[in-house]
Amino acid sequence: MATMGQLWANTGSTLATLMFTYTIFRRWFPHVGDHLEPFFQRLFSRFYPYIQIKFHEYSGEHFKRSEVYSGIQSYLSKDSSLRAKKLKANTTKGSKSLVLSMDDREEITDEFESVTVWWQSKKVRNTRQSFSFYPAADEKRYYTLKFHRRDREVIIERYLEHVVKEGKRIKMKNRERKLYSNTPGQNHRNQTKWSHVTFEHPASFDTLAMEEEKKEEIKNDLVKFSKSKDYYKKIGKAWKRGYLLFGPPGTGKSTMIAAMANFLEYDVYDLELTTVMDNTQLRSLLIETSTKSIIVIEDIDCSLNLTGQRKKKEEEDDGDEKKMMTSEGEKKESKVTLSGLLNFIDGLWSACGGERIIVFTTNFVDKLDPALIRKGRMDKHIEMSYCGFEAFKVLAKNYLDVEESEIFDEIKRLLEVEEIKMTPADVGENLLPKSEGKEGETCLKRLVEALKEAKEEAKKKVEEEEKRKKEEEEEKKRIKEKKAEMKGKKDEKKKKIEENGEEEEH
Repeated sequence: MATMGQLWANTGSTLATLMFTYTIFRRWFPHVGDHLEPFFQRLFSRFYPYIQIKFHEYSGEHFKRSEVYSGIQSYLSKDSSLRAKKLKANTTKGSKSLVLSMDDREEITDEFESVTVWWQSKKVRNTRQSFSFYPAADEKRYYTLKFHRRDREVIIERYLEHVVKEGKRIKMKNRERKLYSNTPGQNHRNQTKWSHVTFEHPASFDTLAMEEEKKEEIKNDLVKFSKSKDYYKKIGKAWKRGYLLFGPPGTGKSTMIAAMANFLEYDVYDLELTTVMDNTQLRSLLIETSTKSIIVIEDIDCSLNLTGQRKKKEEEDDGDEKKMMTSEGEKKESKVTLSGLLNFIDGLWSACGGERIIVFTTNFVDKLDPALIRKGRMDKHIEMSYCGFEAFKVLAKNYLDVEESEIFDEIKRLLEVEEIKMTPADVGENLLPKSEGKEGETCLKRLVEALKEAKEEAKKKVEEEEKRKKEEEEEKKRIKEKKAEMKGKKDEKKKKIEENGEEEEH
């Protein structure tokens, strides 16, 4: 063992001497060194068992930041804070938190399938003076990955893909999510068609006023969709899913969308159809949406003429095209058609990208064209109904932090036995304390009174409706009797004319 150790020590010393001599020789005789470099590289690689791969921060023709480098940085950030001794803290654009990464010349190890690799962050300084639009252009950063040559297959075929994929996932999770809206009118060539703000809606399924069983069903459906990339590819469908939320105003359709976005950690694209010029612009908007996003079209029955009444072409020219104002104040006509919208949902262009959810909301589902809401386009239909007792308990916990009360029995009777219809928005408004120091019992009693008033109003409406129907029936009866009377007189007059005609013949 001592002899073998001495042999390796001598070999290493010899290689180090050769490399030092080669470096001095290359400095004084650069052209000759270029010819000798391949020889020294082969000699060095014969005895050196490790392989190194460089990943530069900026690369490509336009000197753009490498997505691979960014993915590696995100991947290593999870271990850097635990293993590295020197760290850098950066605020990355679009990230909701600080990003910790290795400082320059720092090294950490990583393991994958029982293989150990070494990552090192390095920086080289460009000594040449040059003008550049890019900050710190004289500094070039890169990561080096070092591993044993026997592990080449594992690293090349699986590890690098794992690093990039995991890095993208971490970056996506740490990103600052956005709420996008489409800007009206025509856009300049290089101007994005979407503007955005930070998405900070606090809604969640825990605070959503809905039966627990129904919430769990929706959550399970969302989770299954988000993990079904390979399945959608297997069955030959674009990785997207459509949701139709329908119900009266105030039942929480917009809150449901926010809860879905927060649950999946998706961005939201709020698409206003009436500001879209034509089908071509609608397609362009779709292409510019990102993965992991929810595309929302609210009140779709009011956006365009999408009812089941298929009009003739000359009628469509007058009725289907909505008027809109451009930024210059000129009136333009929206030429988005039902066919264009259907292609937007599940046409060829809908397969560009993936992991998208399309949500339609409407107050009147019966007004929509059946082709628009069939399964395959709107895969899951969710009725947002009036507030039930289970939904009320969620609101009571949210607004008043009350889980039990004697008044609950009365409220349950009014909501379930009396079947009083009140939207979650109205229930929440009655539970909201109107002044400082108001107790939960006071707010609950106010809700009871509001439910009783709603009951009386509903009863009054039913009586008025019955009265109206009775008056309509009586009016129809009078009209029918009058028509019968007029018909009788007409028949009698006709009969007399016929009788007089017969007498003249005789």
